[in-house]
Parts: sequence; C-alpha cells; structure tokens
Amino acid sequence: MVVSELVVAGLAVVAFAAGFVDAVAGGGGLLQVPALFGLCPDVPAAMLLGTNKASSIAGTSVATARFARAGQLPVRLVAPTAAASLPASFLGARLVQVVDPSTLRPLVLGLCVVVLVATLRARPTDEAVPHATPTPGRALALGVTLGFYDGFFGPGTGTFLVFGFHRLLGLDLVRASAGAKLVNLTTNVAALAAFASRGDVLLEVALPMAAANVLGGYLGASVALARGVRAVRVGVVAAVCLLLVKVGYDLVFG
Repeated sequence: MVVSELVVAGLAVVAFAAGFVDAVAGGGGLLQVPALFGLCPDVPAAMLLGTNKASSIAGTSVATARFARAGQLPVRLVAPTAAASLPASFLGARLVQVVDPSTLRPLVLGLCVVVLVATLRARPTDEAVPHATPTPGRALALGVTLGFYDGFFGPGTGTFLVFGFHRLLGLDLVRASAGAKLVNLTTNVAALAAFASRGDVLLEVALPMAAANVLGGYLGASVALARGVRAVRVGVVAAVCLLLVKVGYDLVFG
C-alpha cells in the first residue's frame, strides 16, 4: 500500500492538532479518522482504523506521563476503569470487522446532546462534584462501556471519559482529563493489538503521525495543567460540539 509523501505530511499536521485537542479534553479521533479516510481512499477501513490507533497511542502516552509527573493522575480511582476497558476494547476492535459501526451513530448522537447540555450547565469554576461517589461499580461500568465503544467505533471516547470521571466519580476536570488519558491509553493498546495481529497498521503513515501526535499531546497536556479547569471545560464543549456536528452529518448524508 503506497501513500504519497504529501499526504503523509498532511496527516502529520492533523495528528499534531489531534494530539493537542485530545490531551486537553479528548476528541482527537474526530480529526484523525476523517483525515485518514479522506486522504487515503484506497486503503482498507480496518487498516486506517489500526493506523489511527498506532498514531494516537503515542500522543496519549506522552500526555498521560505529563499529567502523572504533575501529580494530577488519580491512578487508584481510575485503575478499575482502565482494567475493565482493556478486554472490552479488544473485543470491540474484533467485532468492528463483522458489524457495521454506523449502527452506533444514533446512540452517539444522543450521548453528544447529553454531554453538551450537562457541560454547558456546569460552572467554569467547578472543581469536583460532591454528590458523585467513586464506587467500583461505576468505575467498572464506565470502563466496559467506553472501552468497547473505543475499540468498535472510537470518536469522542476521551471526551466521554472526562465527563464520566467528572460527573460519575466526582473528579475535578483536570484530574478527570488526566484519568481519561490513562484509560484511553489502555483502550488504544488493546485495540491496536487486535488490529496489528491481522496486519491492519500502515507503518509508513502511522510513524510520522505518531511523532506529530506526541508533540501535540505534550503541548496540550501542558496547557490543561497551566490553565486548569476552565481550559478543560472549554475543550470539552468544543470537542462535543465537533462530535455532534460530525455524527449528525454522517446520519443525514451517510
């Protein structure tokens, strides 16, 4: 499979932006996946999805490490979610080859509306949700649901994780974003293992994109840490709006 150098360069630019956005509030796949499908029309869909995972995992790793060094990664609280998401994501990636992902689009559209309304209603200075109890059941349910979703379909997983950790487990938005990076890293590893086991990764495209994604992820995590809750909240709203438009467009125009 041959992809021109110009296309690879364009995808690297997109990967940088995706890494930045993903580190702040999730949603990097909203940029990378459409770009891959649009610029590489002759590449099989499964290979494009695998290439996206190979690129995304690099930036997510750097962003996770950046949050951890800053002491903002709530490992104990999000570990059950990460553990549950691992097999779920692998299963989702396996099923994507036999089930049409478009069946999930109405559900995703509904989730977008819920997340957007709830995020807009939250005050910019909110740091935690006092009434939310970080129970193991909630953490595991979040991991299974979003792990499977990320392996099977993917767009918006990071944003949904940020929202889930904030609203269901009571984390402030910065720590929720940090926790989302750890879980998203886990789901990416599992999905990538599923795609790579069948050779569905285009390395000559994935490696340049991964390098750009790393730089974007590092800068995005730095902005989230420096700007705090307000930056993450704005990022979540922007990411959800983008996801809402993207999925709504797909539903209307196919």
